[in-house]
Amino acid sequence: MPNTLVIADDEELIRWSLAEHMRTAGYAVQEAEDGEQALEAIATHGPAAVLLDVKMPKADGIEVLRRLREAGNQVPVIMITAYGAVETAIEATRLGATAYIQKPFDLREVEIVVEKALREYRLEQRVRYLEVSRRRGYGDFIGQASSLNAAFETLRRLETVDAPTVLVTGESGTGKDVVARAIHAKGPRRNQPFMEIDCAALPENLIESELFGHERGAFTDARQLKHGLFEVARGGIVFLDEIGEMTLATQAKLLRALENRTFKRVGGVTKLDMDVAIIAATNRDLRAEIADGNFREDLYFRLNVVPIHLPPLRQRQGDIPLLVEHFLHYFNKRFGRGIESVTGEAMARLEAYPWPGNVRELRNALERIAILHQGAELSEEALPPEIRFAGRSQTTPRGCPFTLPEEGVKLEEIEKGLLIQALERTEHNQSAAARLLGISRYALRYRMEKFDLS
Repeated sequence: MPNTLVIADDEELIRWSLAEHMRTAGYAVQEAEDGEQALEAIATHGPAAVLLDVKMPKADGIEVLRRLREAGNQVPVIMITAYGAVETAIEATRLGATAYIQKPFDLREVEIVVEKALREYRLEQRVRYLEVSRRRGYGDFIGQASSLNAAFETLRRLETVDAPTVLVTGESGTGKDVVARAIHAKGPRRNQPFMEIDCAALPENLIESELFGHERGAFTDARQLKHGLFEVARGGIVFLDEIGEMTLATQAKLLRALENRTFKRVGGVTKLDMDVAIIAATNRDLRAEIADGNFREDLYFRLNVVPIHLPPLRQRQGDIPLLVEHFLHYFNKRFGRGIESVTGEAMARLEAYPWPGNVRELRNALERIAILHQGAELSEEALPPEIRFAGRSQTTPRGCPFTLPEEGVKLEEIEKGLLIQALERTEHNQSAAARLLGISRYALRYRMEKFDLS
């Protein structure tokens, strides 16, 4: 999908020649003959860049630029000035114009200026993202949704408190392992070992051996003494992933160790001190497991001293643009790719998809895209079919996801309702809401003012 340009000039010949040349160069072009048309085209099409003539009826180029910047629209703007109009060019630059060209101009020069403006804008966006992403999240866990506030507040408090047990809950793929590593990296035990074990991947006897160790001859294949994680990670943290899969017998032994802060190796008689903190994680509802007799209630209470719950990605869709940028940056480096931007349509589809596999599914989807995609821009056509067509009706005419009822509709009420839904779903993140609706942020703000939602 080509970059869209808005070219605004009241002189038809100049506007036509610029538009034809830029179309030949691979851009999609929207033309405007005055300032009001320019603002409308920018609000509707969300262009990659704008070429503005300074002298235009209804609203001149300087006024259009001022209104764009006051509305928070940072689209690159290239001013077209008359020969020798240096003061006008300086005023435009002060208001945030990216560059300016003087009449008469060479069309190839205009193309070069546009390409340079787009490169610089994308670089600024990437730098801004990297700066913001450091502030929006905790450790390597990326997110800014209000549903994460409680988890982040608990994590910050754990930086100075040596909690003996922490229980992290949430659906598969929400990042429980990332949170566990963040607790270790920022907490009092940061300079000590961090060891982890997947309780769902090992049978009962091996889990016990991994945790407690075993003496030589404790069982058939125990040919030598083995130190368990509770010994190896002394002073540090042991992460018990998917603890809901642990058998009741092993749960009893773990509870005893946590209560007494001592343990014995399998087949051993000597009590050893247990100097490790425990972070347990599960995607199961442990209270329901207790009711079904699959999990010990006393162990649950012992682990749940400091609870941290991670919401599913569908409950924090406003974080999807941050995660997309983060993963694309990572996969660009890993696979030598150069995906620099995501179209509004593609981001809207990514935000609308329910992500049953949560952040893990999003990461895997973007890895697949990075491996197969060619080009600097990620368009809707590059998305996997299950994401691209999710929720779209296959029977409504012309691919429209809505069916017009026989009694008709009030279009403005539907528009206002969709606008409110998008804002609520993204927790009033205007950029994310605009992407969800497939419009520019300037167009979103225009509609918010129209319906008195600002």
